[in-house]
Amino acid sequence: MVEGDIGLKKKQDCDVKDQGRVPNGCGSKELELKKIVGGSLKNLPDAEKGTVEKADFEEAIVLTGYGSFIPRFHYLLLAVCGFVSTSEEMDVISMSFILPSAQCDLKLNTYTKGWLNSIIFIGMMAGAYVWGSVADSLGRKKVLIAISFMNGLCIVASSFTQTFEIFMIFRFLNGAALGGSGPVIWSYFAEFQPKVKRGSMLSSMAAFWTLGNLFVAGLAWLVIPKDIGFTSDSFKYNSWRIFLLLCAFPSFVVALLLFMLPESPKFLLMRGRTKEALEVFQGIYKMNTGRSRDEYPVKELLVEANIGRYRNPAKKAIEGKYKNMFLDIMDNSRQLFVSPILRFTIISITINFTFHIGYYGLMMWFPELFNRFDEFSRFHPGQDATVCQVTDFVVNHGTLKKGSQCSDTIESAVFMESLITVAAAIPSNILAVLGMDRFGRKFFLVFSTLASGLCASSMYYIHNKTQNLIVSATFSSVISCGNAALDCLITEIFPTNLRATGVAISMVAARLGGIIGNIVIATLLDMYCPAPTFIVAALLIGGGLLCLFLPNTTREPLS
Repeated sequence: MVEGDIGLKKKQDCDVKDQGRVPNGCGSKELELKKIVGGSLKNLPDAEKGTVEKADFEEAIVLTGYGSFIPRFHYLLLAVCGFVSTSEEMDVISMSFILPSAQCDLKLNTYTKGWLNSIIFIGMMAGAYVWGSVADSLGRKKVLIAISFMNGLCIVASSFTQTFEIFMIFRFLNGAALGGSGPVIWSYFAEFQPKVKRGSMLSSMAAFWTLGNLFVAGLAWLVIPKDIGFTSDSFKYNSWRIFLLLCAFPSFVVALLLFMLPESPKFLLMRGRTKEALEVFQGIYKMNTGRSRDEYPVKELLVEANIGRYRNPAKKAIEGKYKNMFLDIMDNSRQLFVSPILRFTIISITINFTFHIGYYGLMMWFPELFNRFDEFSRFHPGQDATVCQVTDFVVNHGTLKKGSQCSDTIESAVFMESLITVAAAIPSNILAVLGMDRFGRKFFLVFSTLASGLCASSMYYIHNKTQNLIVSATFSSVISCGNAALDCLITEIFPTNLRATGVAISMVAARLGGIIGNIVIATLLDMYCPAPTFIVAALLIGGGLLCLFLPNTTREPLS
C-alpha cells in the first residue's frame, strides 16, 4: 500500500491537526457538516445542484467549480505563483553562472566564491523568518508584492556595482527579499487547493523551479560569452552584469501580476474574516464557471470552533496594527516550539537543513566543476582525470594558482553542460506531478534522497567530462522530485495560522544548509577533495529518512 492509499481507510489517523476530533475518530467538523448538508463529505454536491447554505473550506473550494468545470482561476493562480518560484530560483542559481565570468572583475578565488554563493542564503535566513511571520499576521498577497519589488531593485543595483564588498551587500539584500518568497508563496498557493488536488498542484508549481533553472542556464549561454557592454578605466558594465540585469525582469513582472489575485481564503477564514473569504470564493466561482457571483451555492462559511485561540487576547488592550502584528509574530513563533507541533518543527528543520546542503551545495558548483574539467582538457587533451585531480591542476597549475594571470573566458560547452543538467529534471518533475497524490510525499522524498546521495558519492569515482555530466544530470533529476515532495510535505504539516511562519523557519534551516554546503565545499574541494561528496551523500540519505516520522498529509485537508 502506498502513502496515498491511507486516505481510503475508514478510520483516519489523528495527528496535531485533529485536535477537534471526537472519540470515535470522526472530526466534529465533519459531523456538523453532515447535519447541515445531509450526507457524507465524500459525495459533495457540484456547483450545478442547488444551494448549500453552509460549508467549510474544503467544500467551498470544490463548489467554485474546481471539478465540474475547467478551473481557469486555478490555472491562472498556478501560472502566477509558478512564475514567482521561477523568479526566485533564477536569482539564486544565477550566481553559479556569474562566478567563473566575474572572477577577474571582482578578484575572486575559491574561498570568496564560496562566500559569494553563500551570502544570498544568509540574507534569505534573515528574510524568511521576518517575511513569513508578517505574512501570518498581515496576509500573503501584500507581502509577496513587496518582496517581488524589493528583489528586483536589489538585483538591478547589484549589476552596477564594481567591487566585491558592495556586490556582497546587494546580494545579501537580494537574499533578504527572496527569503520571504519561498515560505509565503507556498503557503498562499496551497491555501487555494482542495485536498484531492493539492499534491499534484503543488508539484506542478515545484516544476517551475526547473523552468527557472532552464531559463537562467539558457540566458547565461546566450549572454555571458558575448563581448557586449561598456568598459572604461573606472566603470565596467559587461556581459555578466547585463545577464544579471535581465534576471531582475521577472521579479517586476510577478509583482504586477500578483495585483490580479485575491488574498488567501484560508487565511481570511483563519482570521475570522468570513465575509471577505466568501467574496473570494464567489470571484473564483465566477472565473471558473463563467456564471454570476450570486449563483455561487454557498451562502455562509463555517469557521472552526477553535479559531479564537489563534488570536492573542492581550492584543485587545493594544491599539495599532504594528503592535498587533508584533504580538502575532511572537505568539506564532512560540506555538511552533510547543508540543505537539514541536516534533514536526524539529523534523522539518532537520530535513530542510540536510537536504539543502546537498541541493545547493552541489547544484551551485556544477558550472564551476564543468569549467574546471574544460580547463583541464584544454591542457591535457584526451586524458582522463578524477574531480580531485582536475581540481588539483586548476588550483596549483591553472587559473586559480596564486600569481597567475586571471582569465574569465568560458567555453560555450560549459553552458551547454549546465543546460543539460537542469533539463534532466523535467522528466522527474512530470513524474512528481502525476504521482504525488498517488504514491505520496514520503515515497518521493525517500527515493530522491537515497538516489541523490548515491549520485553524490559516485562523483568521487568519475574520470572524465562525460561521466561528470551523466552523474550531475542524474543528481539534478532525482533531487528535483524530492524537492517537490519536501515542499508539499512541509507546507501541509503546519496549521493555517502558523503555516507561513513554520515554512519560513524550515526555510531558514534550508538556507543555513545552503550556506554551509557552499562554504564547506569551497573549503574542502581544494584542500580535502574526497570529503565533500561523501559528506553530502550521508546528510541527504540520513535527512530524507526522517520524513518517515512525519504524519501522512497526502489527500488530507489542510488544518
